[in-house]
Amino acid sequence: MENFSAYIPTDLRFGKGCAGEIGVIARQYGKKALLIYGKGSVKKNGAYDTVVKYLKSAGISIVEYSGIKSNPVIDDVRKATKLGAESKAEMIIAVGGGSVIDSAKIISVSIPGNHDGWDIVKGKVQPSSALPLLAVLTLAATGTEMNPTGVVQNHETEEKLGYRNPFMFPRHSFLDPTFTISVPKNYTAFGIADLVAHCLEAFFAKGSAPLSDRVAVSVIQEAMEAGPLLLENLTDYELRARIMWASTLALNGYTGFGRIYNGDWGVHALGHVLSLLFDVPHGASLTIVYPAWLKYHSEKGKERIEKLGTLLFNNPSVENTILGIEQFFVKIGCPVRLAEAGIASSAKSKIIEVMKKNSSSGTSWLLTAEDYPELLRLME
Repeated sequence: MENFSAYIPTDLRFGKGCAGEIGVIARQYGKKALLIYGKGSVKKNGAYDTVVKYLKSAGISIVEYSGIKSNPVIDDVRKATKLGAESKAEMIIAVGGGSVIDSAKIISVSIPGNHDGWDIVKGKVQPSSALPLLAVLTLAATGTEMNPTGVVQNHETEEKLGYRNPFMFPRHSFLDPTFTISVPKNYTAFGIADLVAHCLEAFFAKGSAPLSDRVAVSVIQEAMEAGPLLLENLTDYELRARIMWASTLALNGYTGFGRIYNGDWGVHALGHVLSLLFDVPHGASLTIVYPAWLKYHSEKGKERIEKLGTLLFNNPSVENTILGIEQFFVKIGCPVRLAEAGIASSAKSKIIEVMKKNSSSGTSWLLTAEDYPELLRLME
């Protein structure tokens, strides 16, 4: 095993009604909050009303920024940063899914030093502090509620990048599965696919970490068992809870401890280009890329794919392992080919151009521009 540091300072509350604690907890950070959310779903699922009620009961005034889109953009980060600074917000409350919380993370490190969010993401400036961030999760998918990473895209530069900083750990996260019950079937499926992809990213990092392998596989098995059942009964609280906790465990570090870089992340890098160019939902971009990525690496990755097949399907065959993963994505209604996401073959040259611009690669299974055409062919 590789040396590693396990640092997860987020205080996570899980279960029905847990967001009712937010007012008392937030009060320790001040009296003014910047409340960030998306395009309105939080007002339908009850999360917004719950949060506002308990913040106000604790004497906390609120300034709101809404409209964060599902593939978050740097323009919203900049506007919300300006609003938060001008209103002298003492904390940030993010109510939503991964896009909202990711944006809030970058905003939290932008405000104290009056930094531009994109300069932070690009590494041009190094923040030295952050406003306290409290997250109320409404979509089980990204695991952002218990890690220090945020992803944002810039259409002007045609880049979609992740940024990681220990200051960006949410201080507190509230996971009430009832807030996810209104998530539609397709986005529920994309979230399930996302958590599976996170476990696969960890599994294919270099380094020997047998226990982390088993943790990753166990989370995938939980998704494969509970996921299809949930998609047939979207209002089932217990199934919502199982998937919500699985998505958190998939990316809070425990699937990757003991390996190099905690994950490869090449599939995410490639999928980000599809989301950037065509607004493909994040989870859907990963289900398109993963089967192709596994097929492309099937020879040099034979040993690891066989290990995955043995643990996940009790079958070491490379071909059956790849097929099993692809069939699961199909079973839950996710696209596995470019055309299924409405992406035409004529777009391949543009996709390759932007992959080059983003230097899309992994940390363990390295990719270069020479690899992109064949990877795209396998996505057709």
